[in-house]
Amino acid sequence: MSQTPAIKHYLQFSDLTADEYAYLLTRAALIKKKFKAYEKHQPLVDRTLAMIFEKASTRTRVSFEAGMYQLGGSVVHLTTGDSQLGRAEPIEDSAKVISRMVDLVMIRTFEQTKIEGFAAHSRVPVINGLTNEFHPCQILADIFTYIEHRGSIAGKTVAWVGDGNNMANTWLQASEILGFTVHVSTPSGYEVDQSIAGIRSSDSYKVFKDPMEACRGADLVTTDVWTSMGYEAENEARRAAFAEWRVDTEMMRVAQPDALFMHCLPAHRGEEVEAEVIDGPQSVVWDEAENRMHVQKALMEYLLLGRLA
Repeated sequence: MSQTPAIKHYLQFSDLTADEYAYLLTRAALIKKKFKAYEKHQPLVDRTLAMIFEKASTRTRVSFEAGMYQLGGSVVHLTTGDSQLGRAEPIEDSAKVISRMVDLVMIRTFEQTKIEGFAAHSRVPVINGLTNEFHPCQILADIFTYIEHRGSIAGKTVAWVGDGNNMANTWLQASEILGFTVHVSTPSGYEVDQSIAGIRSSDSYKVFKDPMEACRGADLVTTDVWTSMGYEAENEARRAAFAEWRVDTEMMRVAQPDALFMHCLPAHRGEEVEAEVIDGPQSVVWDEAENRMHVQKALMEYLLLGRLA
């Protein structure tokens, strides 16, 4: 018999425990297996997901929308252009109204404070589809992908090469909870801020000035675009600052022989990653992209129904 928990939100990776992640990752594997076997899995019949986009999206929209339909539910898609969110209505009022009409809300927005304000006034679970500070669903998919290919991530080393952004912050949270190490290498001025990442200590990560040294011995090498959404005005300055932080075949060569390469996409070949790497044999970016859907299905099921036998 399932236990239905009190309202639980997923606003950053640290919102769940290692035990909850163990359940979610196992559940995601089962849900993916059923999907591949064309076996129906519809525990969320008659449930509705509202998706609110203030930042454009491809993978987030498709993975949540397709996933919710596959779980038997339905989806309402909102953008700031076609709702009061882009006008003068306070976020608290929007939360109170929307959460009376749906069962679950996914938000992709700019400041983390915005999604936190919405969640504080929501009667249903709220999921972070991406903010400036965090991208928990992506890291959940990345970890699931690593486990699929290489087994447990505990005790392993993840090399983060590039911007100290929402992905980097979330990797740091994940390393603290799940017991692995992150090697972080960013250009000067683009470092990870431990206080924004919200982690208690620096025990689970090491900072490297040289990205090649960050990759040395790593089990997973990962990066992101040099200019995240919302920072386009900095594009030229970033291109100059990040020139040495392109993940190339040399970086992959100093990593473990069986190291994987990941990128949350969209990618710019020749900027943050060489085409030979992202299109090469160590890259698992397509599995990683697909796995967004499977882990999010497990997450939505868990937030609404709790643990299922």
